[in-house]
Amino acid sequence: MIHRYKTVIFGFALLAPGAVAQPGPADAILDVRPQAWWGVLVVDVSSGEVHYARNAERSFIPASVTKLYTTAAVLDQLGPDYRYETRLYADGPVANSILQGNLVVRGAGDPTTGTPGELHLAIFHAWADSLLARGVRQVQGDVIGDDDIFDDVLLGDSWSWDDLVYAYAAPVSGLTFHENVVDITVTPTHPGAPAQVTWTPLVPGFFDVVNHSTTRARGALLREDYERGATGNRIIISSQVPVGQIDSESISVQNPTLYFMHALREALLARGIAVLGQPRDIDELSIKPEYGRAWVVARHQSVPLEELIAETNKDSHNLFAEHLLRTLGVERPVAGEDLEPGSAAMGVAAAQVTFAAAQVDTSRLQLVDGSGLSRKNLVSPRMTVNLLRYMAHHPNQSVRHTFQASLPVGGTDGTLEYRFPAGAPAHRVVQAKTGTLGNVSTLAGYVSSGSRKQLAFAIFCNHFTGKYSDIRSIQDRLVNHLASLP
Repeated sequence: MIHRYKTVIFGFALLAPGAVAQPGPADAILDVRPQAWWGVLVVDVSSGEVHYARNAERSFIPASVTKLYTTAAVLDQLGPDYRYETRLYADGPVANSILQGNLVVRGAGDPTTGTPGELHLAIFHAWADSLLARGVRQVQGDVIGDDDIFDDVLLGDSWSWDDLVYAYAAPVSGLTFHENVVDITVTPTHPGAPAQVTWTPLVPGFFDVVNHSTTRARGALLREDYERGATGNRIIISSQVPVGQIDSESISVQNPTLYFMHALREALLARGIAVLGQPRDIDELSIKPEYGRAWVVARHQSVPLEELIAETNKDSHNLFAEHLLRTLGVERPVAGEDLEPGSAAMGVAAAQVTFAAAQVDTSRLQLVDGSGLSRKNLVSPRMTVNLLRYMAHHPNQSVRHTFQASLPVGGTDGTLEYRFPAGAPAHRVVQAKTGTLGNVSTLAGYVSSGSRKQLAFAIFCNHFTGKYSDIRSIQDRLVNHLASLP
């Protein structure tokens, strides 16, 4: 599909030959922070007419706007109905209520197994019911987790080390439980005394939680402090929590596969199924499971890709985005590339098909992860708007609708819930993806003008100092201006 661009209007009226350009409203809005590095492109989705451009061809760090690239490519190539299927195998016979062998969970890369919430153990309870229905009351062997659908690189390229303890930088794994995080709550007791620390899920033997927290007097400042070593799952909590407040944080875990298997073993024990063996990561084994000789105990299907895409973009879910990128590499590996099929690099290579179709200049595009946590990602406003127009004109109506519906709506939901409030010109008529990193703030998506004309836009700001709120205010003023165009 070819999208041609019409006349360029750089924020001021069309000029007669020899006339001097006068700054327009868009220039005045951006020039409030002239020392920041701005990249902007605004294009009519239907006609391709450019309404405004500034540094549109320059490279910028996109932060979480990277998720537009990830979700567009996955939707384009796998479709909104794609689902993951995780399987539970047994590699031995059942005799006298004893499974004479191991249980093996073969991961499919599903990031939603054991999603945090009241039903995070539902998948394990269903599997326990399947075993009980077959008369199994004891497992003689181990419970083994197979995460080999993805490579063993658990973190994105050049992720910041000080992000890694928190949920938004949770490690990637072909086998995931509870989004690879533990939810910790620190509740004050009496001033000067240690606070009370609780966590969920309870997975005995997997965590070592060290409580160095203290309770402060009512009205004092809450000081949050969490540490986790580079290896293992020893979590040190040194938060200072005043009376009347509660501190909650989600902390990422090391070795998500063993996390999954520890939780499964505990769930089976709780349902009356004795497990004599131990949780194992497949990487510990010298001999891999032979699935041709094993039998399937149970299957678990994920929600459709449509729902995963919505959560990825609306809530800017980093783990989901990383899994989606690697899944594309698994499902659409590029022949001739010396890359692991389940790697981020193969996912990026596979996504080039979509980007090329969208007339993105892939020779200048640089993506290394799916979420945008890496500062090595480089895109331009032009590339981003080309991708947005391609998805808006996608020949598959379901893909087109799913992509746009996944974006946060101004003043309504997702990461735009508290931007563009009621009364703002762009309230509920802007759908866009946000992005935030150190000294980076980005916004890209669609907005309808007063004439019901749909515009695709990318507003990138890099290398600024000061408050993020000031930069977001400028972005919002520009989008409100676009929504007010006659």
